[in-house]
This record gives sequence, C-alpha cells and structure tokens, in this order.
Amino acid sequence: MNHDIPDNLIAGAEPWSHQGGPAGALVLHGFTGNPGSMRSLAEALASAGFTVELPLLPGHGTVVEDMIPTGWDDWSSHAEAVYRDLAARCEQVVVVGLSMGGALTAWLGSNHPEIAGLVCINAVVSEPPGMRDAVEQVLATGADRFEGIGSDIAKPGVAETAYPETPLAPLLTLFEAAATFGDRLGRITAPMLIVTSTQDHVVPPENSDLLAEAVSGPVERLRCERSYHVVTMDYDAEIVEKATVEFARKVTAGT
Repeated sequence: MNHDIPDNLIAGAEPWSHQGGPAGALVLHGFTGNPGSMRSLAEALASAGFTVELPLLPGHGTVVEDMIPTGWDDWSSHAEAVYRDLAARCEQVVVVGLSMGGALTAWLGSNHPEIAGLVCINAVVSEPPGMRDAVEQVLATGADRFEGIGSDIAKPGVAETAYPETPLAPLLTLFEAAATFGDRLGRITAPMLIVTSTQDHVVPPENSDLLAEAVSGPVERLRCERSYHVVTMDYDAEIVEKATVEFARKVTAGT
C-alpha cells in the first residue's frame, strides 16, 4: 500500500507494509502514539507469513499541532480504508490494536463480521467517569492540550516516541466514541484475544473486562503482570507477540 510520509515525521514513526501470504494482519497504534510502538509486533506477524499493514493514523507521528484538528472520524475512516484495501488483497484478515488502536479494532469488528479475529491490547472501550467534563472545562479556559499520556512503560531505558502533550479536542472525540461502544460491542462475533496490563496507568484494566463480557464471539484472555500500558514495548512484549501470532494463525487456519 502506498503511504504518504509527512516531511516532519518522527524518526521510527513511519507506516509499514509487508507483502506475505494470503492471510492479512492490520496493526493499529494508539492515541498520540505512532507505528513505532507496534513495529515489533507487526514484524512478528510478517515473520509468521502474514501480509501486514501498519498505518500511521491522521495527525500522529509528527507534532502535536498536526493532531489538534483531527478526531475519531478521521482515525476510524483511515482504519476502514486500510482494512478494505488489505481485505481486497487477502483471503482473511486479523486486526490488532493497542489502546485507541484497540478501540478501532473493536469498532472494525462491529462493522465487519467477516474479520477472522481481533486482538485488543489495553483497549479503551468506555468513557472514564468525569473525564469528558474535565476536558471540556480545560478547553473552556482556552487551553488546547495538557501533559502527555504516552510512554507508560515499566522497563527502564525504553521510551515510546509519543507526543509529549495530549491534544484535548481529539481526546474528547475519543471519549465520545467510547461512550457509544456499549451498543456496538454485542455485534462482535469474531474470535477475540484480549491482552491486559494489570498495571496500566492510562486505560483502566476494567475496560478489558467490559469488552470480554460484552462481545458475542469467543474470547481468550492474556494478562500481563510486569508491563504498563505500552505492553508491546515492555517486559511482556515477546509474550504478547507470541500469543498474537498463535491466535492469528489459529483463526486463519486453512487460508
């Protein structure tokens, strides 16, 4: 797939594609993050023979000012377009996402019952109580950002190249989308692997429980005790990669 690369791209934040076999994997990064946080997992899927797309979501991977005019509709539309392109080239597709990417994974699963399997990693699927009001109050003061939420990683010496600040208007659209998920999750019938960091300082782990209880398809759980939110770059990264590859192979068996 052709990628438009911004001139001011953060080093390591480039989107990535790999042409493999007839089974595809769409891999989605999180809010204020970029493909760098998911690159190792995407490469593990590629090494397992999958055709892989790891897109850069709109407004991400450059400077926070580029993200401020974007929102859920932009990110979900881009994820949908990349999914359709990949599905047109592959017999079956698995979707994998971290945090907001996990929300996009669930959203795609609710729209596309043909998806072979879904992997939601520390996915945000509910609106944190009181957070929407708090963000609206800060926006009302004229501020457009607050302290960054990226790089929640337990492993020393490892850092995510997420934005150092959190843009508030885009965050509000994520909360608004999450508030509608209660009506969507029951539509999900594809097999799902839910990965949860028990020490997550960004997305409450209860989101994973809500997701597991709400979907209609079979659910597998993986709990990571040593890692924080960005588990794909943390102590348990290899465990997550192995579990994701095994799950993806299983749900696409025969492709």
